[in-house]
Order: sequence, then C-alpha cells, then structure tokens
Amino acid sequence: MPIYEYKCQNCGVDFEEIVSLNAEKNPHCPSCHSARTEKKLSIFGSLGSSRRGDSSCGTSKFS
Repeated sequence: MPIYEYKCQNCGVDFEEIVSLNAEKNPHCPSCHSARTEKKLSIFGSLGSSRRGDSSCGTSKFS
C-alpha cells in the first residue's frame, strides 16, 4: 500500500497516511479529526518524468 501526503483544510496540519489503492475517501486528520483533508501533489513524481527528458510513463531511454 502506498504512503500519501495530506493537508487538513480545517487546521492546516500536514500528515502522511498509508492508504489502500481502492480507498474511496481521504483519511481524517490525526490532529483535529476533520474529514476535510486533501491529497498533496508529490514532488518526486513530478520531477521523475522531466529529469528523464521525456513525458512518457514507464519508458526509459536507458533500457
């Protein structure tokens, strides 16, 4: 199961959570227990394709 980063829209706390791929809802905030949480954009996923010089997913010019 992947680890995702979330931000609470209620209190502003950033947190990580292990979430099942088939989960339908975002997890509640561990600080204020609000359901108003939003998944953050991963910077690692964004940098990966641009550093290779191509935009195709799963393709490597080294293989």
